[in-house]
Amino acid sequence: LENGSHVDGVEQNGKTNGFTNGSHKEEDVEDATMDVQEEEEAVKSPAAPKGKGGRRSKANSDTKSNFGFCFPFFFFFPSFFCKGNKMLIRFSDTDVHVFVNAAFIVFVSILKTPPPKCPDCRQYLDDSDLKFFQGDPDNALDEPEMLTDERLSLFDSNEDGFESYDDLPQHKITSFSVYDKHGHLCPFDSGLIEKNVELYVSCVVKPIYDDNPCMDGGVPAKKLGPINAWWITGFDGGEKALIGFTTAFADYILMQPSEEYGPIFALMQEKIYMSKIVVEFLQKNRDATYEDLLNKIETTVPPAGLNFNCFTEDTLLRHAQFVVEQVESYDEAGDSDEQPIIVTPCMRDLIKLAGVTLGKRRAARRQAIRHPTKIEKDSKGPTKATTTKLVYQIFDTFFSDQIEQNDKESGVKRQRCGVCEVCQSPDCGKCAACKDMIKFGGSGKSKQACKQRRCPNLAVKEAEDDENIEEEDVPVEKAKKVSYAKRKKQTQCKLTWIGEPVQTEGKKYYYKVSVNDEVLEVGDCVSVSSEDPSTPLYLARITSLWEDNNGKMFHAHWFLRGIHTVLGESSDPLELVIVDECEDMQLNYIQGKVNVTYKTPSDNWFMEGGMDVDIKVIEDDGKSFFYQFWYDTEFARFETPPKTTPSEDSKFKFCGSCERIKEREEKESPRVFEPLDNDDDSRALYALACFKGEQFRVGDGVYFPPETFNFSVKPASPVKRSHRKEDVDEELYPEYYRKSSDYIKGSNLDAPEPFRVGRIKEIFCHRRSNAKPDVSEVKLRIYKFYRPENTHKGVKASYHTDINQLYWSDEEVTVNMADVLGRCQVEYGEDLNEPVQDYSSGGPDRFYFLEAYNAKSKSFEDPPNHARSAVHKGKGKGKGKGKKSSTQNEPQAPKVSKYRTLDVFSGCGGLSEGFHQAGISETLWAIEMWEPAAQAFRLNNPGTTVFTEDCNVLLKLVMSGEKTNSLGQKLPQKGDVEMLCGGPPCQGFSGMNRFNSRTYSKFKNSLVVSYLSYCDYYRPKFFLLENVRNFVSFKNSMVLKLTLRCLVRMGYQCTFGVLQAGQYGVAQTRRRAIILAAAPGEKLPLYPEPLHVFAPRACSLSVVVDEKKYISNVTRGNGGIYRTITVRDTMSDLPEIRNGAAALEISYNGEPQSWFQRQIRGTQYQPILRDHICKDMSALVEGRMRHIPLAPGSDWRDLPNIEVRLKDNTMTKKLRYTHSDKKNGRSSTGALRGVCTCAGGKPCDPADRQFNTLIPWCLPHTGNRHNHWAGLYGRLEWDGFFSTTVTNPEPMGKQGRVLHPEQHRVVSVRECARSQGFPDTYRFFGNILDKHRQVGNAVPPPLSRAIGLEIKKCVMDRMKEEQASENIKQEKMEVSE
Repeated sequence: LENGSHVDGVEQNGKTNGFTNGSHKEEDVEDATMDVQEEEEAVKSPAAPKGKGGRRSKANSDTKSNFGFCFPFFFFFPSFFCKGNKMLIRFSDTDVHVFVNAAFIVFVSILKTPPPKCPDCRQYLDDSDLKFFQGDPDNALDEPEMLTDERLSLFDSNEDGFESYDDLPQHKITSFSVYDKHGHLCPFDSGLIEKNVELYVSCVVKPIYDDNPCMDGGVPAKKLGPINAWWITGFDGGEKALIGFTTAFADYILMQPSEEYGPIFALMQEKIYMSKIVVEFLQKNRDATYEDLLNKIETTVPPAGLNFNCFTEDTLLRHAQFVVEQVESYDEAGDSDEQPIIVTPCMRDLIKLAGVTLGKRRAARRQAIRHPTKIEKDSKGPTKATTTKLVYQIFDTFFSDQIEQNDKESGVKRQRCGVCEVCQSPDCGKCAACKDMIKFGGSGKSKQACKQRRCPNLAVKEAEDDENIEEEDVPVEKAKKVSYAKRKKQTQCKLTWIGEPVQTEGKKYYYKVSVNDEVLEVGDCVSVSSEDPSTPLYLARITSLWEDNNGKMFHAHWFLRGIHTVLGESSDPLELVIVDECEDMQLNYIQGKVNVTYKTPSDNWFMEGGMDVDIKVIEDDGKSFFYQFWYDTEFARFETPPKTTPSEDSKFKFCGSCERIKEREEKESPRVFEPLDNDDDSRALYALACFKGEQFRVGDGVYFPPETFNFSVKPASPVKRSHRKEDVDEELYPEYYRKSSDYIKGSNLDAPEPFRVGRIKEIFCHRRSNAKPDVSEVKLRIYKFYRPENTHKGVKASYHTDINQLYWSDEEVTVNMADVLGRCQVEYGEDLNEPVQDYSSGGPDRFYFLEAYNAKSKSFEDPPNHARSAVHKGKGKGKGKGKKSSTQNEPQAPKVSKYRTLDVFSGCGGLSEGFHQAGISETLWAIEMWEPAAQAFRLNNPGTTVFTEDCNVLLKLVMSGEKTNSLGQKLPQKGDVEMLCGGPPCQGFSGMNRFNSRTYSKFKNSLVVSYLSYCDYYRPKFFLLENVRNFVSFKNSMVLKLTLRCLVRMGYQCTFGVLQAGQYGVAQTRRRAIILAAAPGEKLPLYPEPLHVFAPRACSLSVVVDEKKYISNVTRGNGGIYRTITVRDTMSDLPEIRNGAAALEISYNGEPQSWFQRQIRGTQYQPILRDHICKDMSALVEGRMRHIPLAPGSDWRDLPNIEVRLKDNTMTKKLRYTHSDKKNGRSSTGALRGVCTCAGGKPCDPADRQFNTLIPWCLPHTGNRHNHWAGLYGRLEWDGFFSTTVTNPEPMGKQGRVLHPEQHRVVSVRECARSQGFPDTYRFFGNILDKHRQVGNAVPPPLSRAIGLEIKKCVMDRMKEEQASENIKQEKMEVSE
């Protein structure tokens, strides 16, 4: 074929005509259809013998009976074309020798064979979408002939063919169709060319300079090819990519497809454009979630001239493999120090959901894209964190030889990365280097690092982060029991008392002693060495000295080193904390005297923020230490040391730790006071009992655990419903078998009952035989109160009544005082002097009753006279009349003025809203960079100055002395901010489990660091940092430790905890980490006790740090005073709307049904319902939602496998099961269960992908690896709760349970807002996705309200104490006068 003329492909004795990718044989369309019939024949007669692989020539084409299939017997070898500086590798792959699709000819014992596929293009032969090539244009020329046509005017026909060309000629083609040798139109981008399937093109060819896609002036051509390679060149002008392919003769750039080929080509353009959107979006938004990406895709309008009008999630999943490969190639071309896009949270979710195979793009594949798509690099990163000196130093000294420095000083060998586990582990204490350290009692001269801590990380490639830390599913942490028993070592020493004993009764107490010629006295601090040399010296204060039978003794009140607190290695090595641990010891354990000073906050502490401070508090001479705080080892609370002043006579033997331990023990056991006269010989009655620091009197309301007593009415037990329907038609519901567990996400079946409530009738103790009362066991006789759900009416009754409404009953029961959980107030509604609503909103722990319940007759009656509390009898009956209720006879609570608050990263204002409801704060300033959320904040807080700019820029301005920003808004100055709250986003390092230099510099520049600098500069009285649950676990809890370390260094009392929003009154599981801090002089708030019971699975709130388990201070565990709030409580009163409902204001069409609805609607004058709007889902998604059953726990696994007409009038297809599934076997009817080759353990085959099916193909494809994708396309359950409300409800998103319980749509903005506890009057701003994002990112106001009330309690306690000490001063002055 030297001269390029075309030879008809005729076989001569089985030899081929030497063409690169198989022969250019003329096989026309009849031939192709004949092949198809043959295949069908082969399927019909499974007994036909297999072809021997000989090439069928025209002559033997009628020997069909002997051959199932015939294939070319020759193999292909790679051949190369050099194109200038580009090397083009022809795809040829000896592996793909025979395309025998086993499914056609396997001898199957059962009839369940997958439908037949074309052996070349792998399309299903019975598919309605399979299209046939319609024939070449008129007068079409063969390729070599066409190339010499003068209309293409590239060279004269008398030239020597192609010999004189180094490069292949390039042309454009329009009105093209691509087909295989059977005449099936097929895509050329689905791996067929790579597998050496021969694809041909029919088209009109135009010269390279012609941009007009019409056929005028072009050369009609037939059967160009076979295609050797296809490629993409960059987006011309940024919008469209140029796609082309190469044959043996030329390169062709594609313009417009033929009409019948249009839909196939559109998909290809779609995926190329899709990959451009994804890479550009993630390049600028590396922290985006999968839902954010969907939002981007669904709101992007495709460029004009492409054959499709919108992108959907289906588009993304259909093209996921290609998109991910493009991301890989983008990453390969990127900077090495940049985090690859492939590890972003969004890409990880896409890879999981779509079952993408990574690393498929080997050399062959890579070449297909000649010039990687040109994508704008976004150089604008986050602004550098503005930090105060103190915060900067802490972060910098901790990450010892500051990483950037090391990168600059190349050649200087770094000793330690400072961040790996080896670097974070303590010094061993045993090696020579440790023995020389001062803290282990050595000289400190050698300055060598511990041998066990020589860092291995420097050699490890930094890019290898484990990015598999999952946001939601917190690992079940197994904590080792850390034993704090100190094993101490005695030393030989000289001991002599100095001076006379102070007291001699029983023991001889002394003030001073000489130990090895060093004088020690009561109050001095000493070191004690441990038996275990790897433990640093123990440090203690001597609180008393004495001599008894055991010898010369002292009482040690221990200090804890910072390293043994939650701060671990991040702590200041010289900082200690006081703990409540003490013991008696022999003096010969003492190693020597040390200096421990109490570092008090300076008088000017509030104004010292942001100053240049030396991070060192004291010089390290090996014997000096300091402390600022008392530390609670169980709850990790750093608090101002308690003030304890010993009386004169006990000065020499007073131990604060002993006092506090004793006080706690006393509180833990009930004690009785005020005996009453009674004639009962067996019992002694009392008027008052004390327990847990509270007083209980006869007539008080009390809480008990639910198991303390039962009711006469047997509750209609909720049937443990098993949704396993054995008679499911597996043909119709092929995925139903995946629902093997009875556990339904978001179900309240396991939720405990709320506390029992009773009223004390008697407080008594049994008398012993000697007639003395046994005060060790205090008993209560109580009246039981029924909750509405405890009556015969059951749960339905509780739905309409107030959650704090009870029924009196005359049933009595005797219980142990030790079971009491707390005190509450229960009043008869008619006796109240204020409306029930006002009484109830006066605080938690307030209940009322209007009726009594008689369990025997199952009737409701007027309560008896003794049910009315003695205090209120005869008070103005009826609501709001009469004098001030005498509950006010307690001292008037001090009025708390609202704190001036700055809300950073405020979002639409959930955190502030809760604080406002608690009456603790007034948000004067808010910072929110995202405009729609900032606007929403303004709408709801018109008095707040909202800064819509980078918090780093603002802090820089303030620190440099500016009074206003560029817009003229007044900036808060030092001393203005009394409360600081905010939730700094920390996606930059949230998905990565370990620090390395790249992630560390990210962290150092993170908003957490900026936020801590705000705290340091403004020094507010209270500080709150809210974040995702995993904030406390990021980087081995390093982020948590450094945050607390900064606060401790500033002088803040602080603690951390994890709270579950569902326990504070929303129907949603949402665990959040909360760090609280209080300035010196304030009280550090406790975490609020849960108000509502909630599903126990969602309430594991402990945190393991360095193998020690910490819990927040809540004492009632998973219990609650109210029942759980359900989806029905939340939204059953909202009017029905359709998919895509967009009316911003509608009428409620009805009254509120539940207590929650009454609260959330508030007392608005115009009952207008806003934002009850929902996303308009694509026709396919809407079709799927319509077919999800209404039963609780329904999700995608309940979808029928049927063809359905969608609202856009297209038809869906049935999902085909074509492979056996190694894990799940076959269905009960023998049907296959796999949808891809990978189900059988082989690599995925792109040709197996299916689209436009009711059951989304990707879910069974990857379900085995991902818990069967439980919950995707899931319905909410009326009696259950929401999954964590996300920023964009997507049926296939991270939280897939977003379908309404009964309507065929996703939840509306207002429903999401209610699941977060936002009042109905709360406004959101922007389009529907903006509003969803505002709601999903917010802190639920009921949660922040509960925290706000705790802060308020602390302020009130402080004010009461100040008032009391003021009164004492007054009295003293009066006395002295």
